[in-house]
Amino acid sequence: MFALKYPASKQILFRRTFPELEKSIIRTVLNLYPQDIMTYNNSQHTVKFKNGSLLDFAYIDNDNHVNKYQSAEYDVIRFDELTHFTEYMYTYMLSRLRGANSYPKQMKSSTNPGSVGHSWVKSRFIDSCIPNETTQFENGSRIFIPSKVTDNRFLLDADPNYIKRLMNLSEKDQKALLQGDWDIFDGQYFPEFNRELHVIRPFKTPDWWRYYRVFDYGLDMLAAYIIAVDTFNNAYVIHEIHESNLIISDAAKKMLDVPWPIYCTFAPPDLWGRSQESGKSRADIFADNGLMMVKSRNERVAGWMAVKEYLKPVMNEMGEMKPKLFIFEHCRNLIAHLPAIQIDEKNPDDCANEPHDITHSCLTGDTLIDTVDGQKAIMELVGTTGKVYCIDENTMNKTSSIYYNVCMTSESEEIYEIEMNDGTIIKCTGNHPVLTLRGWVNAENLSNDDRIVNVLS
Repeated sequence: MFALKYPASKQILFRRTFPELEKSIIRTVLNLYPQDIMTYNNSQHTVKFKNGSLLDFAYIDNDNHVNKYQSAEYDVIRFDELTHFTEYMYTYMLSRLRGANSYPKQMKSSTNPGSVGHSWVKSRFIDSCIPNETTQFENGSRIFIPSKVTDNRFLLDADPNYIKRLMNLSEKDQKALLQGDWDIFDGQYFPEFNRELHVIRPFKTPDWWRYYRVFDYGLDMLAAYIIAVDTFNNAYVIHEIHESNLIISDAAKKMLDVPWPIYCTFAPPDLWGRSQESGKSRADIFADNGLMMVKSRNERVAGWMAVKEYLKPVMNEMGEMKPKLFIFEHCRNLIAHLPAIQIDEKNPDDCANEPHDITHSCLTGDTLIDTVDGQKAIMELVGTTGKVYCIDENTMNKTSSIYYNVCMTSESEEIYEIEMNDGTIIKCTGNHPVLTLRGWVNAENLSNDDRIVNVLS
């Protein structure tokens, strides 16, 4: 235990409310440690060990509450049920990991899927990390250790009927609490997706398999994938390119720089539209840069249905129930965004947004969004689902649309400020699309003459 290994170390353990602490965590800790090595101060809610180490029990009931810890210093900070907290609470407390001693500084959390913080926790840990492996980021390292209720042998040995009681919950709650499934939310287009079934560790694929390259291109995002197909028609997504601000020659170079023998490259029909100025299509320019491709059919619903069929487990050639589609675990953007696609309210057979729309760049967390419930900072929408006002591009009339899966998508990007005539300022990344009277324009390409469409007008 950290407290016993490092004399005079300081730790703090958070729950969202103090009654949650008192009725669960504090009781567990007091039963865990022998009374001869520690004492508990009931008024200060602090355990003091004989070697001088301290363990504080605390709660954060709102974002402003973190200010009470402004001068605090801790070697270890723990959050129990992390999804009950907002992202701001968590990231602010990271600044309290400090001290003059040489002890390792650690943030440790445990949680179930769901609740107000589901989206940001999923984005920060589940979507960004390979399970059970430490992932390095510019601002530190993270590790996601998945577990299920069946891993808690102490609980099941003491209460073998606990799983039976969980079976009384709704299917969604069973997936969250029984299976530890993070890829769940209402209106999900691909409920067939299951990380345990579809996400696999990479392996060397044979040269005699067929390899396909598929992609969608725009300056806002190049999303390209290499898919290997075996002799049983099982598909393996083995490589991902997910990058913005690439001109066509650079995008072609990245896609051509792969070690597999590509049998065919498929691209969406819109790349064959010819420019009035040059008379060339983007497909022509790709061809000039060595990337020959085939125009795919523009049948959205049929394509989605085919993906659903590939995700659905069927009896394979070995007599096992397995899907036909597998994704190598390093293809993180696909793994994160495939389960995030939502059903179109107006057409249940279609999805609400194409994948690259979901992954567009972002607004800063303090940006005010016009929801049907009034203006709210986008950071307040994390972990919630509702409706925001928007423009119907066909009629240019005001309408509303569902928002979901709001989360932080980047930690260090250059920010552009767009100032309107009325003094309103929008802060966003340079490749965030803005609707103007001349169409969608990336923020970095706006000019002083552009007139931005006002949703509330």
